[in-house]
Amino acid sequence: MKSDISNIDVKALRGIQYRVDNNSQIVDKIVRDIIEPYTKDLDRYVVFIRECLKNGEQPPTDYELEDFCMNLSTFIYFANGMCEQLGVRDDIAKAVYKETYNNVREETSGTIQDKNAKAEQESQQEQLISVCYTRAYKTVKAKIDSAQELLSSCKKVLTRRMQEIELTKMSSNINT
Repeated sequence: MKSDISNIDVKALRGIQYRVDNNSQIVDKIVRDIIEPYTKDLDRYVVFIRECLKNGEQPPTDYELEDFCMNLSTFIYFANGMCEQLGVRDDIAKAVYKETYNNVREETSGTIQDKNAKAEQESQQEQLISVCYTRAYKTVKAKIDSAQELLSSCKKVLTRRMQEIELTKMSSNINT
């Protein structure tokens, strides 16, 4: 079947796009509100590191890199624990959605399609909250993974610098 682009109602598409964008903003705000207590310390520290790195002419000192490594490890540790708490909330949100869906479906009379349609309609808010918690969990997990990579990068730079110092010491010992 070939689609006919001339039959597309652009005004209707724009209306749907507006609804999606508007509803997405609401969901995004809910997700940000869920995430913020779990990652605010880690986020602040990563922003601090980014600010330190902005000045490319003055790379971080060894002391600053050591500080980055120690603090990132600490923030990642606590964020991982909080991520697990968020995972529990995600599981509970899914259970609440399923419970509401099943209760409405059980109380509704009619065909299977009628029951499913009514249950989907009546449990839409619960499903949306479940989606928010799932997105929040995935976002927190991604932030932790990114922080792990940043920590790994800091360690690599620090290790390379230490190796360079050792090579310099060895070179000066050979020349003397």
